Parts: sequence; C-alpha cells; structure tokens
Amino acid sequence: MSWHIDSWKDRPHAQEIAYDDADSVQSVVSKLRQLPPLVTSWEVERLKQHIAEAQEGKRFLLQGGDCAETLADCQPGIITNKLKILLQMSLVLVHAAKKPVVRVGRLAGQYAKPRSKATEERDGLSLPSYFGDLVNRPEFTAEARRADPRAMLDAYGHSALTLNFVRSLSAGGFADLHHPEYWDLAFLSRADLPLALREEYIQTSHRLSEALRFMEALGETTVDELTRVEFFTSHEGLNLHYESAQTRRVPRREGHYLLTTHLPWIGERTREIDGAHVEFFRGIQNVVGVKLGPKVDPKDAIRLFSRLNPENEAGKLVAITRMGAAHVQQSLAPLVDAVRNAGIRVLWVCDPMHGNTKSTNSGLKTRSFDDILFEIEQSFAVHHDSGTFLGGVHFELTGDDVTECIGGGLTEEDLDKNYASVCDPRLNYRQALEMAFRVGQWMGKRRK
Repeated sequence: MSWHIDSWKDRPHAQEIAYDDADSVQSVVSKLRQLPPLVTSWEVERLKQHIAEAQEGKRFLLQGGDCAETLADCQPGIITNKLKILLQMSLVLVHAAKKPVVRVGRLAGQYAKPRSKATEERDGLSLPSYFGDLVNRPEFTAEARRADPRAMLDAYGHSALTLNFVRSLSAGGFADLHHPEYWDLAFLSRADLPLALREEYIQTSHRLSEALRFMEALGETTVDELTRVEFFTSHEGLNLHYESAQTRRVPRREGHYLLTTHLPWIGERTREIDGAHVEFFRGIQNVVGVKLGPKVDPKDAIRLFSRLNPENEAGKLVAITRMGAAHVQQSLAPLVDAVRNAGIRVLWVCDPMHGNTKSTNSGLKTRSFDDILFEIEQSFAVHHDSGTFLGGVHFELTGDDVTECIGGGLTEEDLDKNYASVCDPRLNYRQALEMAFRVGQWMGKRRK
C-alpha cells in the first residue's frame, strides 16, 4: 500500500467538505504549498521525544484550548489568556505530580470542526452546517455557509500570526504568571466549596509560591530559564486539502512532515481504518492523536494503531479517550487491557469533555464540571487497576470569563450571561484552574 501526499483522495472520506469549485480549491492548495511551514520538523521531533517519555511515565501531557477557534479570536488579549491558563494549570500539575508537564494548546489551527450532520435546518430552511472558519462562517445564510476555499488561506494567515505571538510570549517569559498570588483565585470563596477542599487549595497555592520563590532565589539564570516554556500546538486534521498542502519533505530527515501543527489528531467521526484520514496520517512523521469513544471495539483500535504506527515507534501515538462519565468504567478497561496485551505503545490521554455534552431545556449545549472531573478520576482508577497509567488530560477551555459549563460556581440559570462558543461549551478561566487543582489533588494522593 504505497503512500503519497494525495493517496487519501482514493479512500472513503468522512466529513468531506462539499466545495463547489474544484479549480479554486486547487489554486488555494498550490498557494499553500508555496508558503513557509507554520511549524518545523525539529519542533515535531522534540514533541515526539517528550511524548515517548510521557509513555514511560516520566512526563504528563496537558492539552487544552478552544473547541473551534474563530478568526475573530486572533487578538493579543484572547491569545494571552489562553496561554496564561494553560501555563498556570501546568504548574499546578507539575507541583502535584512532581514531573514535567508537556504543554499543548488547541490553537493556531483549530479552525475546523466535525459535525454530526452535514446540513442544519431552521424554520424550514436547510443549509450546510458550520464546519469552522477554515471552511465557512457561522451566520445562517446561504453565502456564509458556502464552503469557501479561500478560507484556508485566511486560516493559515491567522495561524501564523497566533504562532508568532505565542512564541514571542514563551520566549519573553511569563514571570508574573508563575506566582499564584497574582492568579485569579476567586473560586476559593465559593459558598458551595467544602471548607477542607478550600484549605487544601490555599495550602497548595502557598506551597507553589514558596517553591517558585525558592527557585528564583537561586540566581538570575534560573529565573530566566524558569520563565521560558516550551509550548506546542495541536488541532484536529479535518480538512485534508489544507493539511496535505503543508506536508513536505525536509532536508536531512526521512519521510514527510505535516507542518501546520505539532500534534494533529484524528476525530471519532473520521477514524475509519480504510478511510481518507487514516490513510493520510499513516504517512507522516508527526505524533498523531486518535479520539476513541465508548463504542470503540478494542480489536478495531489495535488494527487502527497498527496501521498508523506499524513499527510501534515510541512517541508516535496518543490515544485520547472520550468515554463520558456514564460509560468510562465499563468501556475504558477492555480497551486499555487489549492494547496493553498487544504490546502497542500509546500515550493514554483522557478527554472528559466530548462524552459529557448535554442540552438544557432551552436548547443550549453545556457540560457538567462534576461529570468532567468524574471521568478523569475514573480514568486514573481504570489505568491503575490495569497496571497502566493515564499520561495526560485534554480539555476544551478558554482563559475568558464565559458561562458555558455548569458547576464550579455556575448554574444552568447562569449560562445566558456570557455564552460565547460557536460550537461546544468550554471551561472558563476559574473552572479550568479549579479543575487543575482537583486533578492535581488526585494525582498527589495517587503518587503518595
């Protein structure tokens, strides 16, 4: 089965984008192939090394960001807030787990979104669904919902701008963000937060502050290094026209590299073993993530992993499970046991968001903080009982004060206050930070 950059076109294509102008698509793809890559092959290899170490339990992966970026979100304040919450969460997890955390953002390319239906109907009018700003626009008009090939160039440009700003922030340091006394810890004053838990959060933040001040006291070089972080990007590789256009060989390395992002993933709806997405992603050198829901057959997962990583290379595969709180206990264990018994190398990561989406009586999609936390805790427990370990968590979150998920201080009545997502509900800043404290608390107890 020979592979080339366009061999995916000969395979069944789930979530295929219905472009109506093939010549325009080809023109955009040709332009993208001429543009500089968004990331580099040595960054990809660096992440693969980190993932290999995480597979051995030496690191922990924190992956998070928007369900679907919009072009309008390419603003310094929004980008800074996303980076800030991920850095702060990672520091809480580093302190709890006593191991380095690999920071991966769902940004600088998360502009495409799979949909359960290709069309959407309102008041008797049927139009194509909104597939993200990489494809079309959210307004419910025929013009907005038309799949526009030029949107790929817009997404590339905004990804480049976002990456440039993220790299500048990472290189310049976030010294003030390393001090919990500067963090927004307003969730500590919640009336429904148990006193014992509140005291533990406060002690954790104090210990973290003391540890960081101690590190700073060691000398200026240490401070400089402490405030510079490695930060990687990720997105679902949904639109294969876009992904293949930025896939190329690089000097002095074997194989092809996808250079739109460091860590692409294949979604639950596009992981057919003979489908276009698996065909494309089996041929690149990047780390590849795969989303796995509660209905996955362990035998199918093994065949899928073997297709994507036939050499069983370390650091190559990330298995992102999205079981849902109601299914995690019975669905995760058989999958983990089967993969372990087959000797396949994967990094197990829990996505507690996508299996826990529900609708309110008013039709708003939301998620429960408690359900999200329960799925994470049960995933840790299943791996512990199976003799494996959970090596990461994958969140949809924002650094802004949105009201999209219930719990963590929000009720269903609060959702209308600032529901800003164009697709799925996200944890807001306070909920995300509290989630890090809760996960860290659990990891610390497990470690002891």
